[in-house]
Amino acid sequence: MTTLDQIIDDFAFLEEWEDRYRFVIELGKALPEMPEAKRTQENKVQGCASQVWLVTNAAGDPEDPVLNFEGESDAHIVRGLVAIVLAIYSGKHASEIARIDAIDTFGKIGLIEHLSTQRANGLRSMIRRIKNEAELRLAA
Repeated sequence: MTTLDQIIDDFAFLEEWEDRYRFVIELGKALPEMPEAKRTQENKVQGCASQVWLVTNAAGDPEDPVLNFEGESDAHIVRGLVAIVLAIYSGKHASEIARIDAIDTFGKIGLIEHLSTQRANGLRSMIRRIKNEAELRLAA
């Protein structure tokens, strides 16, 4: 999986929006495919125009576990957005996830202003879902 630093560097290198758009699609293609058994209603992210599924895996200290996420979408661009969101949040402690502002990261790479309202709302729904998962693990 591509790291967040690699994604930020690649976005800085790409000047044309069309090239950035293609890069987002390529990030989505590189995501591991989610098994059909995990594409359940429980794992579906509500508030996305496209279908998006997120699965949370926790490990380590139960009071502040490291969370890893699996994601999938049926839309190419959204699948790329999922890949970026996973690069931002996956592999971090729940307490760190609660403090990260992914929208700020999307703004820094110049992507947030190029998203349609529906995609931006879906992105916020994914982020809210991940932050809720982190908060639930911290409260347990």
